[in-house]
Order: sequence, then C-alpha cells, then structure tokens
Amino acid sequence: MPKPVAALAAALLLAACSSTSAVTVHSPSPLTGGLTHGLIGFVDDQGVGILDPGTGKSTIVAQLPPGAFRVAGPVWAPAPNVNHPVLYFTVHDDRPAESRTAAGVVPYDWLFRVDPFAGTIDAIAASQDSQSEGPIGLVANSHYVGLTVGCCATYEVDALDLTQTVSALKTLAKPPTQAAFFTEGAVPGNSGLLAVRAFGTGAWYWLNAEAGVLNPFPLTLGPDDGPIAITADGTMAAVAMPDHGPVIEPINSALPVATPSAAVSSTPPATASARPSPIVSAPKRLNSKLPHPDGLAWSPDGKQLALAVNGEIEVYSPSAADGTPPTARYLSGANVVGVAWSSPIAEMTFAGAKASAGPQPLVDGLLNATKLPAQADTSAARPLTKVYVWQFDSTKTSPIESIADATPAVLAKYPPLNAGVVFHHWAATDTWALLGGCNRYRVVITGSVAPSASTVGIETSTLCSAKPSPTPSPTASPSHS
Repeated sequence: MPKPVAALAAALLLAACSSTSAVTVHSPSPLTGGLTHGLIGFVDDQGVGILDPGTGKSTIVAQLPPGAFRVAGPVWAPAPNVNHPVLYFTVHDDRPAESRTAAGVVPYDWLFRVDPFAGTIDAIAASQDSQSEGPIGLVANSHYVGLTVGCCATYEVDALDLTQTVSALKTLAKPPTQAAFFTEGAVPGNSGLLAVRAFGTGAWYWLNAEAGVLNPFPLTLGPDDGPIAITADGTMAAVAMPDHGPVIEPINSALPVATPSAAVSSTPPATASARPSPIVSAPKRLNSKLPHPDGLAWSPDGKQLALAVNGEIEVYSPSAADGTPPTARYLSGANVVGVAWSSPIAEMTFAGAKASAGPQPLVDGLLNATKLPAQADTSAARPLTKVYVWQFDSTKTSPIESIADATPAVLAKYPPLNAGVVFHHWAATDTWALLGGCNRYRVVITGSVAPSASTVGIETSTLCSAKPSPTPSPTASPSHS
C-alpha cells in the first residue's frame, strides 16, 4: 500500500475508534507549542471536563456522582500562583436533605476551582442553602467570577475578586436595598462589567463590580433572553434566545460613558476606550433550528462559537448562513449543560491533563465535621444547643484557635459569626460564610452539653502554620508537567 494511502487509512481508523464524535477531521495538537486553540471546558453527566478542539479528545477532571449535585458553570479564569487558566464551577448538594426524624445532608452551595493540569481541586467558599436550588449564572473574566444566589425576589449577585490572592465573595446587589438581578455574562479581560437582567422587569444593565453602579446596556434584549457570551476583543455578543438558537450582534463592551442610573449611584463612570470594529454589523441568527442553548462560548480568535445544546457541544462558524450545520459536534448523548472556551494555553498539552479527586470528598468532609455531638443531637437537647463559630487566619498564631468556651468575656472580645443548629448538624448561616484557603473556624457547642470546642476548615482542619512547608495558601500550584 502506498505510504500516503496508508497514512490516510490510519487516520480514518483512529477517528472511527474515538469515543468523541465529530463531523470534521482535525489535525492533532502538536506535542510542542501548547494548546494554541485553547481548551473547551464543559459539564456533563460525569462531571466537569475539558476537551481539545484540535483533536476532539476529552477527559473528566472533576468527577461528580450522577444526580447528587446541581452544577453551574464552568468558566475559565486565573488562579493565584498559576501561569494558565483554570476552571471554576459551583455545586449545590441535591441529595435528600435531613429532617428532624431522618438522616440526610445539609444542603450547601460550593464554589470550586479545579486545575486540569495539576490535578488539584480547591474549595473557594461554601454557603448553607436550604432555600434554593443553588447558584445560577456563573460568569467570569480575568478580574471577577460573578454569580447569582437565592430564590424568588431575593436573588443577589456576588463576586470573587481574582486580583486578590485571598478574598471573600462580595455582594454587588441584594434586595431589598437593591434590585434582584440574574448574572448573564461578563466583559472579557480585566473589566468590572457584568451583564445582568433584572428580576421582574427583565431590563438589562451593566453592573460595574468595581464601582458598584449600574450602567445602561448597549443591546436591546428581552426578559427571557440570555445568557450571553462576548468575544475576547469585546466587539461581538452571542445571545441565547428562548428558542431558534442564539443571535450574534455587535456590542460596545467598553465602560459606558452615559451617566449611570440615578436610582443606583451618582458615581461617574470612566471614559470608554476604543474598540475594533465587529465582523457583523447587525443582529444575525446562527441556526434558527436550534432550541435554547444552555451555554455559549467563543473561541479565542472569535471565529467559532461553541454551544451546549441538544445535550452535546456543537461548534459553529458565526459567519455562515443561518441554518448551516455545525462544523463539529462533541460528546453526543453526554447531556452537556455548560461550556466555556479558554484562551490559548502555550505551555501545556492535553496529554498533561490530570483528574482531581472531585468535589464530593470536600462536601462530605464538611458534613462530617459539622455533626452535632451525640448528646446534643436529641429532640430534648437540640432546642437548648448553642453554636458559636469564629473565623481566623491559620497562617499565623491566633488567640481564636485556642478558644474553649463561649464565655461572656470571649464573646465581647471576639464576636462570633451567625450560626445555629440545623437538625443533626450545625451551620454558619451567612451567605458564603465559610471560606477556603488558610481560613479556619473555631467552633464551640454548648448549652445542652458541656462546652465542646473544635477547629474546622472546608478543605482541611490542619492549620497552615502547622504544615512542614508553610505556604500563604493551600491553593499554591505544584509543579506542572
């Protein structure tokens, strides 16, 4: 057989044996030179994974048990001490909740970060949540990770500032003093602009996370539109419509020059910066035969758009005519519900990807650490049980770490967090009250039992100051392959 024919036959055989279906044949990513097309992050029935658009190969990097957790995301964003983007995602514990007479879980919302090349997973924050189905609208750029939590008319927008090595989530908008918003997108780069849609009215705004103000939104969108994805150069937006797939249209994603709403703030915004011209000049349907996409993500060069739709990943050319079939399909039948596309990752290859332990060990670890003492976990004792929780930085010695009882003098000197009994467990009750990194929590349970003190962390209870090689944070990146 001639060599060119043999090479072609081998390529076709390799494609036929692949577990990921695609309608086009891609050249494999080079072993040197890195992932020049970036990576596509996704969520499917198996967990959080990554896919190389150059080869169609995919792998799960944070496994999730089917049906146990409700997931939002993923999104790509930077992490401390890491030279490549990593994946952020949220989970809500969807397993049967405990009751007064039955065992179960205390539902928590979690924000996680997984490094697909180090094989590590970090818990950023955890929040006890028995009222909603978990966070929605996870969005990110190189400055912020934003999300919506809550339910009904009490939706709030929270954000994690990625420019800070150690940071708590801050509340950007929260009823009743502010309107309830859904997070729908973020301007790429170091921008503080998050696209939000108001609960009730459906009006769209830029929420400036840096200045804490609302600005007019440059597109006319409806109350059921969204989410949106914006190209890396900030000139085009893909908007998920209620049906008939997404619409692509030009957008001005510079900081608005118009005065923000007087009802929100009188802080003047900065001057808009110049932007390149978009490649489309009017709204354009991508594929009117599609239903509502669950997620959208642009390729780094803005020449391809990936959709989480029909339970799979479909990649389209935004310049093609309405109805043109996708250029590639991946993970058919995997029930994909989220998609994100990274920037080029020059120093890594897909072969270097590593799976983490996944989020469940951390979720279950917190449930075990927050069980009430057996003597306090009775119908007679629970109403008398008092729980006191203090946060401290475990990189250095703190007087809080040795608290043994919640005496009046201790409470006056070290005011505790809001906390209480939840049937067979205790919980800190403020939104995102529990933080990862080197934050630890001193807990005293008393009232119905003799004072019982312990130290808890959402990743580990070991103090950072007690480690053989102290580091500013347990999220520091190990060496990479």
